[in-house]
Amino acid sequence: MIKAEARAKINLFLEVTARRPDGFHELATLFARMGLADRLTFRKAAPGIKLRVKNSPAGLKQEDNIVYKAAARFFGTFKVEPAVEMTLEKRVPVGAGLGGGSADAAAALKGLARLYRLPASASGKLMKIAAGLGSDVPFFMLDSVLAEGRGRGEKLKPFAPGGRLPWLVLVYPGVPVYTKEVYGNLKLGTPADIARRLKDFAAFRRLLRTGRFNKDKAGLLFNRLEDPVLPRHKEVRLARERLAAWGADAVMMSGSGATVFGLCWSAARARAVAAEARKVKSYTCILTKFC
Repeated sequence: MIKAEARAKINLFLEVTARRPDGFHELATLFARMGLADRLTFRKAAPGIKLRVKNSPAGLKQEDNIVYKAAARFFGTFKVEPAVEMTLEKRVPVGAGLGGGSADAAAALKGLARLYRLPASASGKLMKIAAGLGSDVPFFMLDSVLAEGRGRGEKLKPFAPGGRLPWLVLVYPGVPVYTKEVYGNLKLGTPADIARRLKDFAAFRRLLRTGRFNKDKAGLLFNRLEDPVLPRHKEVRLARERLAAWGADAVMMSGSGATVFGLCWSAARARAVAAEARKVKSYTCILTKFC
């Protein structure tokens, strides 16, 4: 049996630089992986693909789950007769902007590659499958805490942080936000504004690489998708405001929402912020670290 973790992510920076003819958007983003993770197990079994899912919303057919889709493409690409049983234990909230489904797909591809003992030379094909499954999936194929993402997010430049990263307090307000709606309501920044944000993005990456990112530089955090989300989703806006009021050193929405996060440069502050968030019954609060 093979076991794998599908670690979630947040976006520490996200600017949308252009609309593409294929309906997607050009991004400049910074992916950051964290300890919160779904868990998958794989074992060879009777012919076919069988997927069991724990702690997932009811009603989803196994064929519609991205883990099943990843497995089907894996077997089709490598011309292997499918004979596997997979179990997915969900811990990452669904529709939360944390990349849970994308992380699951990547973990499925990597887990199957181990189960069927594919050679290292198969990595290019695996990454191509990942890119076809979703824009965020290639990031989760990397063994990297941080990566700059361009294009749809699939053009990646991983790098290691140069120093200690802050603690992370995640708050999912209990109501999902749908990506299609977010991008449908998005208005791009002006060329001058986008250029200024990209300059900030370059400065942000330098600080992370050299270990000089601290709470005084937290103003470099940016997410263009807050513009269409916060005015329309009171729960997300309120969670963001509360995290700041409870003492987080920096706050922002992750990806297209609905999760917001607080960065705390001391463990004591992080625990105090998380304790306040856990008093709100509708919130899912997770205290974790980048890893």
